[in-house]
Amino acid sequence: MAWNKVAVIGAALINFGELFDQSYEHMAAGAFQAACGAVDKGFDPTQVEAAFVATQRGTLWGQEGIAGNTVPSAIGLAGIPCTRIENACPSGSDAFRVGAMAVASGVHEVVLVIGVEKMRDKSTEEGLLSRAAAGHPIFTRGETAPVLFAPFATRHMHEFGTTREMLASVAVKNHYNGARDPYAHFRNEITIDDVLNSPPVCTPLHLLDCCPQTDGASAVLLVSAERATEFTDSPVFVAGFGVATDHPYLHEKSTFTSLTATVTAAERAYKMAGIGPADIDCAEVHDCFTITEILDIEDLGFVEKGKGGIASLDGETSLTGRIPVNTSGGLLAKGHPIGATGVAQITECWWQLRGEAGERQVATRNGFALQHNVGGRGSGVSVVNILTTNR
Repeated sequence: MAWNKVAVIGAALINFGELFDQSYEHMAAGAFQAACGAVDKGFDPTQVEAAFVATQRGTLWGQEGIAGNTVPSAIGLAGIPCTRIENACPSGSDAFRVGAMAVASGVHEVVLVIGVEKMRDKSTEEGLLSRAAAGHPIFTRGETAPVLFAPFATRHMHEFGTTREMLASVAVKNHYNGARDPYAHFRNEITIDDVLNSPPVCTPLHLLDCCPQTDGASAVLLVSAERATEFTDSPVFVAGFGVATDHPYLHEKSTFTSLTATVTAAERAYKMAGIGPADIDCAEVHDCFTITEILDIEDLGFVEKGKGGIASLDGETSLTGRIPVNTSGGLLAKGHPIGATGVAQITECWWQLRGEAGERQVATRNGFALQHNVGGRGSGVSVVNILTTNR
């Protein structure tokens, strides 16, 4: 049974990139102001009753107490309830889910969900991401994000004949889309040869198989479905969502050709929305590496298991393909400011469903868009949100 108790009335993001000239709070304020400006019939910021802030700033920077409680003041709403949500790479996705539940419960009628992250002010050598993914000192020795995902690529290649060209086709497609996204970190098109010849990172992944570290912020405004028409004549509703977890260490995994948390989260989201994968018009999925998108489109049910590489190479996930994926450019081109990523993906889905994606616009015949993140230690958590124009 479709949920549809909550509407998205405004969504926006700031330009992603290396934003050394902007503070954490400055980025948050820019995203909030842009989201308010995106509301068709106008929006008074003081109508926001509560905020949910997605960020890994505490984990990344060692400032656990600052991240959430500085945002209300920075955006001119000091005094409102504000909750910081950190759930690894799906932090923004989960903040959206929690914000939707706050509205659906009747506790709040107007809620702000905002994601913000500063990734570039510190270097990887300072332990930025290793701190975020800290685990058992023996199990994680020498471990980096590429080290965690490379085994999935090699196993997928072994079992299904997936090639490096298939992996590279994901990066080529997403950079093509990113070149048409004015908010993307990288706006350049690349070729398969560019990917294959880029510096190796962790076999079989090369540099252009990997997403960048990026600064950015994004925001969405949620209201009860009954009040949606006060703000817009083109509301987008929350049709369903799902969250699931998996074992955090590689030696505990039951498979290296699937991210099982994604499979379960998707099942829950589809059930709540009352639809199946075939009903989705477009999707923003987690492509921290090229292999991740291939796993995603299989785990989300868009293609048969083992066929993700072929589908990517054949253009099934392109802007004009059967199921357009990562029309924004994805994490590979748009960037991955962790807390902001999921909220930015929601924004892209909102634009697509409203026909406002410009050069990236795809056909939305069924009126459904899906947003997905997976992450945490060993891809141990996944969140799927489904939006719709169908009331």
